[in-house]
Amino acid sequence: MTTYLDFFELTQEPFSNAPVSRFYYNSAQHSQALTRLMHAVGYMKGLSILIGDIGAGKTTLARRMLDSLPESEYEAALLVIIHSGITAHWLLRRIALQLGVENPAQEKLALLSQLYQRLLQIHESGKKAVVLIDEAQMLETREIMEEFRGLLNLEVPERKLISFVFFGLPEIEKNLKLDPPLAQRVALRYKLEPFTAESTEAYIKHRLRLAGCPRMPFTAEALLAVHAHSGGTPRVINTLCDNALFEAFLARQESIGAELVNRIGQNLGLQGGAAASSASEQAAPATSLPRTAKSKIDLAEIDRYLEGLGKL
Repeated sequence: MTTYLDFFELTQEPFSNAPVSRFYYNSAQHSQALTRLMHAVGYMKGLSILIGDIGAGKTTLARRMLDSLPESEYEAALLVIIHSGITAHWLLRRIALQLGVENPAQEKLALLSQLYQRLLQIHESGKKAVVLIDEAQMLETREIMEEFRGLLNLEVPERKLISFVFFGLPEIEKNLKLDPPLAQRVALRYKLEPFTAESTEAYIKHRLRLAGCPRMPFTAEALLAVHAHSGGTPRVINTLCDNALFEAFLARQESIGAELVNRIGQNLGLQGGAAASSASEQAAPATSLPRTAKSKIDLAEIDRYLEGLGKL
């Protein structure tokens, strides 16, 4: 059975919203963000935050950063916050587990002691402990913010023992203000802005090229229409382009014009500009990161947590 991949001579889906590292687009601002975040953790600055609107590519950048931290130099982990109802104690245990604490204690002081000893081991081995927190806007309580402040106070002379990087929506900054002393400890803040029309075009061409597309199916006018309807949001760009390729395949059209993109944008309820960000959740729901050995995310543990959430 012929598919749109066959029709456009593609080797794989170019506009999947799953976080595929091969399709990472190193835009100027993504490069700047990663450079700054790597500097912050390299010098153990403490707390850094990367914010952006829905679909801006925060999860992709978090994965990219995790992959960019050499295992010979860092004990690094990625924690995805999947529910706003988590407790400070649950979070502390998850951080301990990800950094290699075996059998974390239930009692808080004992748990903190275990974590401190583990951080000292990491430090003495010549490595740096770094925890990346994705969907950090879900950390909504003062108790959790205070817990992070306490962890950042774990130090040896002239150096912190752990660094955190928060990735999330702009609400992160409001949550940080729940504990003003923690807000003052933010060493680096970077915001991902929407793509410009030029960046949108370069992004689309980049993904098509990596998917093996032998020619450019989108007209110049179609590219501008994609930018207008997406507001420069990568996730919505993917959704529009994927739909456009499929609809063009059904119509056996080798060229995709602005008219088709406009029709798809209207069908998806996208009005362009500011409306695109809110519409992106309906157009393309966020995809959970798959587990990797390096991230140490225990899905079974998360499932048990969700089942017993009301008991915490």
